[in-house]
Amino acid sequence: MGLRLGLLTWFSRDERDVYAGGEDLDGWPPARPSTMHTLVFLSTRQVLQCQSAACQALPLLPRELFPLLFKVAFMDKKTVVLRELVHTWPFPLLSFQQLLQECAHCSRALLQERPSTESMQAVILGLTARLHTPETEAGTQPLCRKHALRVLDMTGLLDDGVEQDPGTMSMWDCTAAVARTCIAQQQGRTAEPGLAPVPVEVRVDLRVNRASYAFLREALRSSAGSPLRLCCRDLRAEDLPMRNTVALLQLLDAGCLRRVDLRFNNLGLRGLSVIIPHVARFQHLASLRLHYVHGDSRQPSVDGEDNFRYFLAQMGRFTCLRELSMGSSLLSGRLDQLLSTLQSPLESLELAFCALLPEDLRFLARSPHAVHLKKLDLSGNDLSGSQLEPFQGLLQAAAATLLHLELTECQLADTQLLATLPVLTRCASLRYLGLYGNPLSMAGLKELLRDSVAQAELRTVVHPFPVDCYEGLPWPPPASVLLEASINEEKFARVEAELHQLLLASGRAHVLWTTDIYGRLAADYFSL
Repeated sequence: MGLRLGLLTWFSRDERDVYAGGEDLDGWPPARPSTMHTLVFLSTRQVLQCQSAACQALPLLPRELFPLLFKVAFMDKKTVVLRELVHTWPFPLLSFQQLLQECAHCSRALLQERPSTESMQAVILGLTARLHTPETEAGTQPLCRKHALRVLDMTGLLDDGVEQDPGTMSMWDCTAAVARTCIAQQQGRTAEPGLAPVPVEVRVDLRVNRASYAFLREALRSSAGSPLRLCCRDLRAEDLPMRNTVALLQLLDAGCLRRVDLRFNNLGLRGLSVIIPHVARFQHLASLRLHYVHGDSRQPSVDGEDNFRYFLAQMGRFTCLRELSMGSSLLSGRLDQLLSTLQSPLESLELAFCALLPEDLRFLARSPHAVHLKKLDLSGNDLSGSQLEPFQGLLQAAAATLLHLELTECQLADTQLLATLPVLTRCASLRYLGLYGNPLSMAGLKELLRDSVAQAELRTVVHPFPVDCYEGLPWPPPASVLLEASINEEKFARVEAELHQLLLASGRAHVLWTTDIYGRLAADYFSL
């Protein structure tokens, strides 16, 4: 009882009423003075130092304390408490995105970090314990007098694709762990008359490749008849044969899927025409990412055209699509056909290495999509020649909405950049600009920095190593040379120092200028 009273001293009656008034955790926690928040957090952390005592106290605590208890236990790897919190969770929803974000009690955003393996395993163990708690027994627990956990939302975990720390869990590991739980739950079910398990929907982002396909397929099949229902929000399939991709799509819940991301599958239009109708059944799909779709140049042209027309017809079925990525797909002169079939304007369009022609850029600038674009990726398309003017027209059309612009390896030298700056600086809301791999000099970068002062929202510029820092560079330098040739480190150190001084002098020290293209700086569409 003393533990309960000790914690409650940090919460006013009004704050407890706010927690108790809602069925979910939106708006948690209410705004409070910073000093009080620090005390609440420190008090909670102190309480969890003795895990056995904390677990014994849980039935005595009001449910409004559980959100912060969960975040602290997850952060500090208090696995015993964490497992018991999930087991006895008093709300219908347990959402990682709500509980692990930056909050008024703690500025640390755990969703921006790789999750701890220990903490993730504790959550899964708590879920397993919950599933083995019969409905009748759960209803008698003090914490479950009104609610029982119905949805565990584990989406939104960091998926940076870089080599992980051994103590953290990647999205691949998370997929495997949840899949194992589904399979074990189905295999371990026993029929006990009158004791029905509490059903729980688990929302996850799934990653699958050739090695994990069979395992994940079994988990999805097991989930269909299990009290643990697996619900996929974002699916990423890498190097997966066409038939396996189709089989997996058929097992997913049409009402849950938000994104389909197919990578390194080398489908071609023929393979894509087989897969796309299975994707098109997901009427709530907001993001479709189809990488490395080649034009099937080896096929007779009649077959290729038939496949393309069928693909276009299927693309016209999507009603909620807002992001389309066709990276490394041959779309020369065909962008108008692709985009004209869509029912709604896109907000994110990635056309990296698509060999775009001037007419493609002109069409996009005139299309309904341009004035809605928040994210645009034209990397790998040569914008230095006849494409420059239509590209500038596209920028002008998208200026009011554009937040994220990626122009890596676009052959933009100083002349092209300076000619584009008047239009580029009209993008007043731009937050991110990617220019890596372009043959820009230090003089060009300084002009960009000076002109970008007018862009108050700009936070990140990923710039190339200036051509001044290379020795014996051919001109114009191919992108491969810029990416692979060694630079003079001493010269580049002087460049960095000068850029830093210019940022300080212009009052823009908060803007990150970097050459790091692997620093997780590019924003995902759903985070814009």
